Amino acid sequence: MDANAGSADADEGTTRLVSPGELTELAEAALRNMGAPRGVALAVAASLVDSNLVGHDSHGVRRLPIYARAVDRGRIEPDAVPEVEPADGAVLTVRGHRAFGQVAAATAVRALNDVVAGQGIGIAAVRDCNHIGRLGEYVESVAESGYIGIALCNVDPTVAPFGGRERRLGTNPLAWALPCGPADDPAGDAPVVMDWATSAVAEGKLAMARARGEHAPDGVLMDSAGRVSTQPADFYRGGALLPFAGHKGYGLSVMIEVVGGLLSGGGISCLPGYSGDNGTVLIGIDPARFMTADAFRTQVEDFCAELRSTPAAEGADEVLVPGDVERRARAERAENGIPVPSSVWEGLTALVADRSAEQQTDDPGAGGGRAADPAADSAARSTR
Repeated sequence: MDANAGSADADEGTTRLVSPGELTELAEAALRNMGAPRGVALAVAASLVDSNLVGHDSHGVRRLPIYARAVDRGRIEPDAVPEVEPADGAVLTVRGHRAFGQVAAATAVRALNDVVAGQGIGIAAVRDCNHIGRLGEYVESVAESGYIGIALCNVDPTVAPFGGRERRLGTNPLAWALPCGPADDPAGDAPVVMDWATSAVAEGKLAMARARGEHAPDGVLMDSAGRVSTQPADFYRGGALLPFAGHKGYGLSVMIEVVGGLLSGGGISCLPGYSGDNGTVLIGIDPARFMTADAFRTQVEDFCAELRSTPAAEGADEVLVPGDVERRARAERAENGIPVPSSVWEGLTALVADRSAEQQTDDPGAGGGRAADPAADSAARSTR
């Protein structure tokens, strides 16, 4: 569940409904044209389309043009292979080697699950890690293996500290997932998944509001003079996002900044030496080390049922638990198609066509380096 989940993300302009398979094929073609090997291209495409499927379009295929610019500038190495260092007990380090972040994070999840199976608990820090996409994807994968999954990361500063007016913190997301329901029942409850930014609004959602010409909600951003604003453009003119829940969200973001930034080696985003990485840390816990696995999953299932049965308050239709909105979006979009705004569709198809043309006209023997572009780098690694 993202920072202000409650409805599926939307974007500007007219939309077309595209099947998940067609969208995955197009995204895979774009990634192949960026130089990604087939397996990498399919994995990243599937991750992006899955974000679209669950309604978080801000982390879906609209990211591909940003990734393409990052590849051009050497920020992403499309054929890099992440490396899992030997575990130190329950502690893992994964080196992303500037691969697509989704590949590095998925590698870390697989290694983490192996460690948790043996140790009962594990923690993995991912170094040299690009934008990993929707954080909830990775904790859900941990929970599907029967473990409690927690993930966090720090990103470039876009958020003002509580009481301040300049950017010092990233949107610094946190995700948490619980296994739920009988392990041997395919029709049982999916994992309970919480996923949100510690800013009052995700930057990607603000970008879409700006593109649609809409106002931002009250209390989510300020302009460069420190005045609270509802104009998304004020953020992009040097303003800042605000933490959710005032000092509480601010405090949580501080903790994520330090743990994500320092354990991953990327650094604290507002201090000298920050690498610009997604400072990603994943934690897995085996509840079976404390009680039987079935007892844990059944209690979680019963708790969710009790929450959903709560009578609705005035102005509300029902009580949901974390992950319900995304599950409903997945079912609806899998059946009816993913709404892709015309601007995103045109950008994606142009990316495939342009890259194909480049490959046909480029001299394969030509050399040349890639120039750094801080603006493109920042866009490519901004997680929320």
